[in-house]
Amino acid sequence: MKPKALAIVAASAATVFVGALLALMFSIYIETPRAVPFDADFSLIDDQGRPVDQSIFKGHPALVYFGYTHCPEACPTTLYEVADWMNTLGEQGKPLRAYFFSIDPERDTQEVMHEYVNAFSNRITGITGKPEEMKKVADGWIIHAEKLPSENNDYHMSHTVSLLLIGADGRLKGLIPYGMDRGQALAKIRDVLLTHSNGA
Repeated sequence: MKPKALAIVAASAATVFVGALLALMFSIYIETPRAVPFDADFSLIDDQGRPVDQSIFKGHPALVYFGYTHCPEACPTTLYEVADWMNTLGEQGKPLRAYFFSIDPERDTQEVMHEYVNAFSNRITGITGKPEEMKKVADGWIIHAEKLPSENNDYHMSHTVSLLLIGADGRLKGLIPYGMDRGQALAKIRDVLLTHSNGA
């Protein structure tokens, strides 16, 4: 094998390894409850124009997802599942909140977010605002979000597709990986967020 080809193969292997390592580190991190609550200051708005800050993560258990309205599959699928879970949980799930944070706030205006989240459920709150403020939230929860070019001179977003489970104390309790079985997801929400000792 020529030296140049060998270098390309080695570089590709290194990239795959680093990507896998980062994914593993994120998985370990996110499955370990935070020792302290989320504490980064930020200023955003919800899909009705109301101000949102770091206090949103305290006072009630929450399902938190970072995505964007132009997302072709993972985001609409996840929001559809969130709406189903909340309906299924019924009275037990009353304390639960659901937040959809836009990682593409330049396109996802308040009006766009309002129409989008309400297409799934009026119990899902869309959150948007200035990109630099959204980055504070994403960085605080170690969410991957990257703008990538598309073929039509547009762009799409590469992002974390797992859903965060946040306790009423503002601490990360775990996650629901994309594509998790419905029964397993519901059991995890009940166990992690809706029992007093875990969700508080």
